[in-house]
Amino acid sequence: METIKKRPLLSGLLILFLTAMVFANIGGGMYDSLMPLYLKDLDASITQIGLFFTLAQIVPLLLQILGGWVSDTLGRLRAIAIGSVFGVIGFIPLILADTWQWLLLAVAFGAVARSLVGPSFDAFIAEHSTEENRGKVFGISQAIFMIVSVVGPPLGGWLAGAYGFKLMLLVAGVFYFVAMLMRLSMAREAAKSSSAKTDKLTFKGLTTNLRAMFFLVFSGGLITWMLITDGLRDISFQFSGNLFPVYMQEIGGLSIQQIGWVMSVFGVVMMATTIPGGWLSDKVGERVGIALGMVLLSAALFLLVNIPAGNQWLYYAGWGLAGAGAGVSGPAYQSLISKAVPEKNRGMAFGLFSTSLGIVSLPAPWIGAQMWDRVGPTFPFTVTAIVILLSVIPIWIKFKLPKVEEKAAEESAMEEPVEEKLPVATG
Repeated sequence: METIKKRPLLSGLLILFLTAMVFANIGGGMYDSLMPLYLKDLDASITQIGLFFTLAQIVPLLLQILGGWVSDTLGRLRAIAIGSVFGVIGFIPLILADTWQWLLLAVAFGAVARSLVGPSFDAFIAEHSTEENRGKVFGISQAIFMIVSVVGPPLGGWLAGAYGFKLMLLVAGVFYFVAMLMRLSMAREAAKSSSAKTDKLTFKGLTTNLRAMFFLVFSGGLITWMLITDGLRDISFQFSGNLFPVYMQEIGGLSIQQIGWVMSVFGVVMMATTIPGGWLSDKVGERVGIALGMVLLSAALFLLVNIPAGNQWLYYAGWGLAGAGAGVSGPAYQSLISKAVPEKNRGMAFGLFSTSLGIVSLPAPWIGAQMWDRVGPTFPFTVTAIVILLSVIPIWIKFKLPKVEEKAAEESAMEEPVEEKLPVATG
């Protein structure tokens, strides 16, 4: 009897795709976690750092859903290639800035890049997997991708501490430039394929996709509850996330190099737990992994804000616990989104979930900075920990996929009026 060869979980194209992602995000990982310290190096105060990250959310908020639509229309690889060009341009003001205000220009270009790349990344992986193994594929992909968090922060911390932020950013830009060349090459090859997307960007097409997403968001189903829960968590993360490097330096007494190594532990543990997290998602359902991850993240924050000054090893433990929470919940969360929306709307859906989810979250970094100044440095982190822990309740109750029959009816209800009035533009 002829043996049927088992199909590998990761195709050659997906491996090449992830390699380019690793190069690009090593560059980003070198400076992302140290950006608050770069702002401080450019004489920004704690309040100004909070204001910076509040203003920095405006462009992504406007572009993420549009980026997802571009991805759905033009194809994942073309959208990523276009975004990569903007990403390279964004390194110019990032390196040349002499005041913290100039960094907002770099953030604007970076936001265009991320709005195109971010939704395409998750949608591309979903399209190269089946529903039965999607959690595993997301888990393996995230494990490979987390090389970024292992290599980026310590390399960036070492270069910034030894040679200054400007040289570190130049090296980060070289990594991103290599990734851009790889992505442009992949997009050119994809364009030659007979299955390449030929849709055009039209206002009618955008309206069609927005109507579909509007139905999903306000239907009162799974996507509605995911957005509500994710929005509350996102606001709470914005209170404190961008202040943590400053907290570790000023309150924890760690050097820039030590901060880089401590945050690298987050990547190591996340890398080790994403594959088990994907397996858990496929085995017992996505809500189990998401809820467990939120419990671990909350516990990590409570630990991190109660560490005596100078105790670097407990910071390793806290960031390791946070890495486990992100590793367990990440594949489950991505898998759930990909299953909850029609394939043709995945880019827009991932765009919706990968950024701040409304105007209400815009002032959150500034509010978090005010909490630091007026109440105490630990207060914004404590608020974040409490909100994350409380989010487990709606996650456990509401994060359930509809039955096959219900899902088919829902997709039919979405498509019928849309196709009747606003046909998708092609050609």
